[in-house]
This record gives sequence, structure tokens and C-alpha cells, in this order.
Amino acid sequence: MNLTRIVGAAAVAALSLSSLALSATGAEAKGGSVRVRAAGACTASTDWKLKTKKDDGRLEVEFEVDANRRGQVWTVTLADNGTTFWSGRRTTHGRSGSFEVEKRTANRVGSDTITARATNAKTGETCSGSLVYPG
Repeated sequence: MNLTRIVGAAAVAALSLSSLALSATGAEAKGGSVRVRAAGACTASTDWKLKTKKDDGRLEVEFEVDANRRGQVWTVTLADNGTTFWSGRRTTHGRSGSFEVEKRTANRVGSDTITARATNAKTGETCSGSLVYPG
């Protein structure tokens, strides 16, 4: 195999692996606070996004599930450092067939590991993700 084919094959493999990886990024939000985001794919065809930023001394957490299908019922749980701070049900709606949960939790000393999990009540499909908000 020549060098061009080897380099090309390596590039394709790297792109394939990067598309499977979850992305978690930090960026400056208004007022100089840090905003951390993560996104990924669920166990079937649905996608999720998780965002966290500081808001009045607490952490604002947004979790969005985009199923592209209206009327699906999902059970959702949000946790901070392993402790559930919200759980409930949401139904996909609108043209996008998505739902969003926006809740606040305490900004604990040190880093906060925020986790989100949603399970489709009918199909069992699961969306789960996490991010670390720096201390």
C-alpha cells in the first residue's frame, strides 16, 4: 500500500472515531461565567444536548432531547454529583419533535458532574450524558 492510501485510510478512521465521541466544550458566557456543553446520540435515532452555566450563584442545567417525532413520552432524571435534583416526564412536541428541561441546582464546592438521562416510555430508547462544570 502506498503512503497516500495509508494517510487517507488513517484520516477516514480518525473522522469516524471522532463522530462517535461525545463532545463536551467550555466557553465564556455573558458576564464572564463558564458555559459547558455536551451532546451525543441516544441508543436509537434520537439526539441529546446538555448545557450548564452559572446563574445567580446556582447552576442552570438545560437538557434537550430531539427525537424528530411528536407525542413521545420520556422519563427524565437530572443529577449533580450523583444526587438527583429533578425527575419527571416530558413529551416531545412541536415540529421538531423535541423537549427541553431547564432546572437549577446548587453550585457545590469544587467541580460539579451533571448527568442527564431520558428513557422513552414506549420504546425503551435511552439518552444519557454528562459534563463536568469546573469548580
